[in-house]
Amino acid sequence: MYRAVTRQIEVIVRPSFLPERSSAEHGRYFWAYTIAIVNAGAQAVQLMTRHWIITDATGHHQEVRGEGVVGEQPVIEPGERFEYTSGVPLTTPSGFMTGSYRMVSEDGEPFDIAIPTFSLDSPDVRRTLN
Repeated sequence: MYRAVTRQIEVIVRPSFLPERSSAEHGRYFWAYTIAIVNAGAQAVQLMTRHWIITDATGHHQEVRGEGVVGEQPVIEPGERFEYTSGVPLTTPSGFMTGSYRMVSEDGEPFDIAIPTFSLDSPDVRRTLN
């Protein structure tokens, strides 16, 4: 589990490798990740956009930007949480993701919150110490 807190909004990420959607011999590796966004602040906030940086084991990275998450731009009231699950494919057996969400407070102030950097590791990854 990975966590980041920005302006009393906590982002919790739980990645999991999906072997049934992956094939090492075809260079396809797939992960699901569940994200919970918890509003511990005093104002409601709305998630407007997402920005992801996805990096594979070779250092190749791609950026993804878009409106909302999973087709929604949720409003998260104080003390509430919003949770969703999505997925990401890579052509290498490991990598990592990081990013941010653009939020808007109920008084109209836009601000960014951090998504913690999280690791994507398949059982095919062999770690060695140098």
